Amino acid sequence: MSEHSVRRVVVVTNPHSGSGRGDDVAETVLGELLARGVEVVEVRAPSADESVARVRTLVAGEGRPDAVVCVGGDGLMNVLLAALAHSGVPLGLVPAGTGNDLAREFGIPTDDPRAAVEIVLGGRARTIDLGRIESPDAAPTWFATVVGTGFDARVTLRANRMRYPRGPLRYTAAAVVELMRGYTLPFRIELSGLAPGALDNPPDSHVVILTDAVMAPIGNTRTYGGGMLVCPEARADDGYLDITVVGAVSRVEMARLLPALSAGKRIDHPATKRYRARRITVAAEGGYATADGEPAGMLPVTVQSMPGALSVLVP
Repeated sequence: MSEHSVRRVVVVTNPHSGSGRGDDVAETVLGELLARGVEVVEVRAPSADESVARVRTLVAGEGRPDAVVCVGGDGLMNVLLAALAHSGVPLGLVPAGTGNDLAREFGIPTDDPRAAVEIVLGGRARTIDLGRIESPDAAPTWFATVVGTGFDARVTLRANRMRYPRGPLRYTAAAVVELMRGYTLPFRIELSGLAPGALDNPPDSHVVILTDAVMAPIGNTRTYGGGMLVCPEARADDGYLDITVVGAVSRVEMARLLPALSAGKRIDHPATKRYRARRITVAAEGGYATADGEPAGMLPVTVQSMPGALSVLVP
């Protein structure tokens, strides 16, 4: 953790975050920053690509900002990683989305924009890892929280299309719908660069796991979907990724697990296995992937930990 003076910022907004909440939060943030004498450049581009291009130019040019402030959810945060990874410019978070899981990870308030601005101006920068995900049918991309593979990815994609209910309950509603469909897939999981003590194998060894499973989320951090604790031991700065493999449980068992998962409780079902590695490949025919709640193509995907790739302003 290091002190970081914040007097000049780029504020990136998304008026559509949190079912339209983003506009109101952005007004509060801009007002607070300007009242404190902070020099502000606002980026409100019509597309993700334009947002990244604009932020990348500002970060690399003269008058480099002290921070880039994301006023939105994990989707907007994910977009900005392309411009901020390895840049040395820290990311500030003012949550205004549905899940806000990166903010949750670091104890940044998800319902108090003024308190979140105070954290930005406090200037305590923490260096964390990012993940890099590659898929045959999607461009390589960064992520900061969790990659969903299988059932959870389908749930996220459905939730993203829904407008009701609002908040994390949307993921629960989407899960109920997806549970009515086929949800178990034959997974092939490759673990490279195992963490010490994993599977009783030598550190940095390579292991292949073949198993029928519901899903196999890969976490740089612990939660997704608004606080669902899928990778409870994940640490954002250890150089590893955690993967939780949920085996082929019945619909009844899965229905019992979902409320606890939605409530942010740790799941220790006998069919659940957890591993830690530097590089993970997940394959399952017909399976989808998401990264920070955004579409990431079809399986297979290869995900790698990128140590120390991002600086985040934290309490």
